Amino acid sequence: MPLSETSASLTTTGREPSANKLPFPDVDLMHIWQLLEPGERTRLRGIRAFLQDRVRPESLDYWNREEFPHHLLREMAEYGLGGIELEDSSELFKGLVYVEAARADVSLSALIGIHNELIVGMIQELGSTQQKARWLPALARFTALGSFALTEPDHGSDIAGGLSTTATREGDEWVISGAKRWIGAASMADFSLVWARDTTDNEIKAFIVESDRPGFTTTKICNKIGLRIMQNADIKLDSVRVPESNRLPGARTFAAANELLKHSRAWVGWQAAGVQLGIFDIARDYALARTQFGSPIAGFQLVQLPLAEILGNAMASLSLMADVARIQETGQLEMVQAAMAKSTTTRLARESAAKGRALMGGNGVTSDYEMAKLFGDVEILYTYEGTYEINSLIVGRAVTGHSAFVNPH
Repeated sequence: MPLSETSASLTTTGREPSANKLPFPDVDLMHIWQLLEPGERTRLRGIRAFLQDRVRPESLDYWNREEFPHHLLREMAEYGLGGIELEDSSELFKGLVYVEAARADVSLSALIGIHNELIVGMIQELGSTQQKARWLPALARFTALGSFALTEPDHGSDIAGGLSTTATREGDEWVISGAKRWIGAASMADFSLVWARDTTDNEIKAFIVESDRPGFTTTKICNKIGLRIMQNADIKLDSVRVPESNRLPGARTFAAANELLKHSRAWVGWQAAGVQLGIFDIARDYALARTQFGSPIAGFQLVQLPLAEILGNAMASLSLMADVARIQETGQLEMVQAAMAKSTTTRLARESAAKGRALMGGNGVTSDYEMAKLFGDVEILYTYEGTYEINSLIVGRAVTGHSAFVNPH
């Protein structure tokens, strides 16, 4: 049955509906969810209910305190959220899982997405048989966590050419030195997938670096305006020694990282679509509950206008991402498509967050009403996995044949 039939039991917040049920409770005006096979629709309903009933209510306090709700990991694993990348599910299903995760909480959707796209996916695609056997089962159960250590303090957008962390082979060991920044979950991960430049051939390779190795230290980055639950950190590697068996054999050049980044940029597009649904959920619920001048503000023209625009942005984003999933299924996704999806959906999400915050007036500036939380989170989506500007230039280069990236050398 169509996912929209869940309206009999769930509102957009996953809670019991009021006597006057909302129209379009699932906010799927373009029938994207109905493209799923029945089994995937049924499973997604359960995931949505869990995320709305358990994750969303608890996330606010952890967001305010910049702390991570470790106790939720086991429950998330029970819904299969630790091993989505290992399943034979459709690309659309995977994308809509990320949508529902971001709809409930953007920080935890970032953990789920990075965990699957950049940790599980990287070991599955580029790791050795031994590395897969050791780490994938634990990762799928969320009893182990990893971090993706690519970005550096002095190299973000120019990381492909500027990466300065080094790896030097000494017998059966590698000695890794350097620093990484903005690494999600690094301060609580069991290991980091560290990208470093081989001092012999100058190629960029990847290594599993366990967090308890001498010389490996992390420092949590505090006072962020968004994704406050995600524990981003600085990493320092001071002559950290790892065995040759910790090198990922499939990651011999930066091309391997670029392939992963292509799919992770598409994943952020799903995040941006999901947070827009969250923005709409919060704004509509508020408009229906808030009374001014003796009437619910939902009946005011200047409230219905931003609601319609927020929903339009969300549906445009979802439709774009459904097409990305279709292309992914055929194995034809290219960086230009991923970059366009990421830049477009995050631009629309940023616009929607501003409209939602303004619609709620003064109550829109405190996280108590949730909208301020999403307002801050969207700023991070707009910037990470390639800034809006960098992704736009990737598209520009692809459609003109001319690169606008500046190379002063």
